[in-house]
Amino acid sequence: MKIAILGAGAWGSALAINLSARHQVSLWTKDPDHAKEMGTHRVNQNFLAGYGLPESLKITAVLTEALDTADLALIVVPIAGLRETLRAIAASKIRVPILWGCKGFESQTSKLPHQIVEEEYSTVLPSCGVFSGPSFAEEVAQGLPTALTLASKDTDFSCKVATELHSSRLRIYTSQDVIGVETGGAIKNVITIAAGISDGLGFGHNARAALITRGLMEITRLGLGLGGNMKTFMGLAGVGDLILTSTGDLSRNRQVGLMLAEGKSLSDILNELGHVAEGVHTARSVLRLGNQLNIEMPITQAVCSILHEGVAARNAVEVLLNREQKTEIY
Repeated sequence: MKIAILGAGAWGSALAINLSARHQVSLWTKDPDHAKEMGTHRVNQNFLAGYGLPESLKITAVLTEALDTADLALIVVPIAGLRETLRAIAASKIRVPILWGCKGFESQTSKLPHQIVEEEYSTVLPSCGVFSGPSFAEEVAQGLPTALTLASKDTDFSCKVATELHSSRLRIYTSQDVIGVETGGAIKNVITIAAGISDGLGFGHNARAALITRGLMEITRLGLGLGGNMKTFMGLAGVGDLILTSTGDLSRNRQVGLMLAEGKSLSDILNELGHVAEGVHTARSVLRLGNQLNIEMPITQAVCSILHEGVAARNAVEVLLNREQKTEIY
């Protein structure tokens, strides 16, 4: 299969390394200098240092070169760049089936990726879908075992693409629940920031386990309210992704939480990370949607108060700990 990977961050580069062993892959970045550097040194020093880019991998800053003759495009830009990328694809006049791996809600509109796709690239519908799941880029680049969910409303499309991408080390499961897969991947980043804060404050493993569990309830409540399926939140794109990012030190959102617990400012944290931490930008959208649907989101509320209202991390956590007692499942 000929695959165009659009977005040369850590995740895009990791997929390019992994898939190049079995497919003809092009990696696109909109920055010509970035493309030249990767092409010359065969490594993405900015985002995935230490992992060589295969010689067979085509690297380009010209979108039409990446898309030309491609059987499939994987869009792995941050959610903030999804609409711009879709418009660029549409302007190229090249029509290609797409999958997106963006996690989050568009900050200005609180829309999920599939809604943006419907607005900007409806000509290929329904030959499109989302892929998500517990997947650190570095481990995918190393070829360590990873499992993802590929969701599309078109089961023939999802099964065909999943079969092509599937391998013993990159297992692909199919689903029809696009909304559930997207919301699980988006909201877990907010809960992960909270888990990082809890660990950074030294609250221990018991507190982290409780927070992840209660966080899963928030993901599920809002996900169901948006139209997702309960089973999805119990799977790879739900609890699986939540557990990985809330406990693994490779998680950027977890690192944000740990540094917030140290008292660092958000601007300093983002400068230090040098990468996008989607939970920071997603938190407000999650809370906004929860309020619109009258769904209680206490962990998200606490994270928003820390990120955007200047509330000290310890004070926000104390508010959570002192909430009224109630039944567990509601």
